[in-house]
Amino acid sequence: MTTYTDEAAKAAHCWFAVDRVPREPATTAWKRRARLGQALWRAAKGYPMGSQPYSGGTDATPIGSRLALEFARSSGANFITPGALNAVRQRLDNPEQYQTLNEHRLWADLLSSMPLCFNLFGDLAGDASSAARATRAWWPDAPLGDVTVCFEHAPGRRNPAFLGNQSAFDVAFDIDAGAGKRAIVGVETKYHEHAIAEAGPKPASMARYAEVTERSGIFVDGWRDKVVRTELQQIWLDHLLVLSMLQHPSGVWTWGRFVLVYPAGNSSFAAAAARYRELLVDPTTFESRTLESLLELPGALSSETVGVFRERYLRAGE
Repeated sequence: MTTYTDEAAKAAHCWFAVDRVPREPATTAWKRRARLGQALWRAAKGYPMGSQPYSGGTDATPIGSRLALEFARSSGANFITPGALNAVRQRLDNPEQYQTLNEHRLWADLLSSMPLCFNLFGDLAGDASSAARATRAWWPDAPLGDVTVCFEHAPGRRNPAFLGNQSAFDVAFDIDAGAGKRAIVGVETKYHEHAIAEAGPKPASMARYAEVTERSGIFVDGWRDKVVRTELQQIWLDHLLVLSMLQHPSGVWTWGRFVLVYPAGNSSFAAAAARYRELLVDPTTFESRTLESLLELPGALSSETVGVFRERYLRAGE
């Protein structure tokens, strides 16, 4: 368990004002514990400390929750199993058009939800039977069929037949639903982040987003004022990517769900997920899950992966 004090955080190069969330003391406490926990995990492993900027230099600021970039790249130390590291290398070797994947953050940021996603799901990417078993454990109502696990994936960035933007799932479970049809579980993972309001979409983009939203028929009246330019906007846009696939003219996707995954200690996303769910008259295509709930389902992941994941991400943030 991480015992947080400001003094301990400063000594570990982990005290940053950016971790303070105004009027949210529980979220602030989580972010500070999680950052210190990652720094202590790194130090216990003997891994060299990283910095801002990632590339270092004489004027760089030491950051305890990062790895030294060149060490991180050569060692793959940000990844807790061989399967996770292999999934990272496979993904980097197969770029998607218009992707926005930040490789420095992937290799060296211990707090980033991007490496967390590979660490949680990476063992499934190279093992079809394990991927199918985990999918059926987590989403028993999904169609049965072979499962392909795709990281930082979008069906078509900037493609107007979807959303026309660069949205992507952190990980997607692409399921063979038979007879040439597909099912999709698109997952967004969170760890140290908190839900924040963002600038509203440009008018042309908003027209497409509103079209997908209204066509789905699953949102309450007045949804726009409750979503746009609020802390729910990112969740909505990720959910819309699944809905746009279900509405695609090809008719390929016949079942889909967007899943928001976050630690139980991250009260910001717990509250945002609850508020978002209230906007849905039919919640079938949206789900929020804690990291802990995914780990607790027997048979979904190996006991070895569950153990090292808990040590790295959950015990460090307690």
